[in-house]
Amino acid sequence: MPLAVLKVVLTQYRRKALSKVKPVDKNCPVIFNDYMNCLGGNPLTETELPLIRKAAQAGCNYFVIDAGWYAEKNETWWDAVGLWNPSKSRFEPYGLQSILDTIRAKGMVPGLWLEPEVAGINSPLKNKPDSWFLMRNGKRVIDNSRYLLDFRNNDVRNYMNSVVERMVKEYKVGYIKMDYNNTAWGTESEGVSAGQGLLEHNRAVAAWYKEISNRFPELIVENCGSGGCRMDYAMLSNTQIQSSSDQTDYKKYPAILVGALAAVVPEQLAVWSYPRKDCDTKETSFNMVSAMLCRIHQSGNLSQLSAENFNLVQEGLKIYKQLLAPIIPQSIPYFPLGLPSMQDSISAVALGMKSDKANFLSVWRLAGNNEVFIPIKNKNLNLVYPKNLNIKSMAVDGGLKIIFPDKFMAAIFELK
Repeated sequence: MPLAVLKVVLTQYRRKALSKVKPVDKNCPVIFNDYMNCLGGNPLTETELPLIRKAAQAGCNYFVIDAGWYAEKNETWWDAVGLWNPSKSRFEPYGLQSILDTIRAKGMVPGLWLEPEVAGINSPLKNKPDSWFLMRNGKRVIDNSRYLLDFRNNDVRNYMNSVVERMVKEYKVGYIKMDYNNTAWGTESEGVSAGQGLLEHNRAVAAWYKEISNRFPELIVENCGSGGCRMDYAMLSNTQIQSSSDQTDYKKYPAILVGALAAVVPEQLAVWSYPRKDCDTKETSFNMVSAMLCRIHQSGNLSQLSAENFNLVQEGLKIYKQLLAPIIPQSIPYFPLGLPSMQDSISAVALGMKSDKANFLSVWRLAGNNEVFIPIKNKNLNLVYPKNLNIKSMAVDGGLKIIFPDKFMAAIFELK
């Protein structure tokens, strides 16, 4: 079977047999997350409120408060996980619920970060019996200042069910970013080998994700997995969104994006767009192009961007909603320049997304030549985004030529 045909068949199979699409997620809503190149696990009232205003103004549909919402100011968010109660000191004077209410008042759905399989060594949850935790050689596993919960235990699953129920029914969140930042240790309790214990635990975790998904049909669940890990269909079939990476260098993201699309359907693959406050228009538009053919995880401190750069974000989200999001769930990705290498910072990268209704092409110029040749014969090529950075395109013998005026620039085109 030709490679192109195989890609179509595999994508269709994943959509029909493996993906769990919910009505609330079918239109590819835009998610803002306050972590990456932004607050980094230090949410506060005074930093969240400006972000909420700008995210709503930019056109985001969901606003997710990432790690730290449960930790007090004198605690580290990493080893305080476990009870999942809102911080009393971070969201003064009115508390976390007021922040979530502000998100809703701005027309967005609030979300929170959750790492359900761990308990920090400084969390009161550590006082639970040993049967709650993964055990090796008769002792609890401690991985980077965390104990690891054993989901084979009914009490553990019931406890985490109560946490999610509180988040959905009391806090009224519509999005949970489920994370897992630890190593697969396994457990030897109940007379099994570490490998068998790990397998049983992982199956119990997958079953719990399925239970949560079915119990709360209006809830979007993201599988973060430490930024792009656990990218298997035991998890993907029970979650709506998969993180592609926690890579903080935007110049490396195109290779990650293209590689991840070999395994995940585009409507499920979340890609960061995180322009920094001191960036130029090239960086902002490069970030946006990287995310616009999949699911946009908007971040970066939008409240600190210049007016010119914020307008580029706003324009990108508008184009995404109008032109791209409607066709992404039916589209097949293709790679006209092949699969890129993470070690290659010179060669251009290209990604296409084609459906019965439209055909879009993203091209990233890295540190290489300013002229990028794409072996696609099509004389009708329209620049979609960004339109004001002097990026040119033309049909030539055997394909298309894209001309970028500077290094590390990107653009999206529509092939008519």
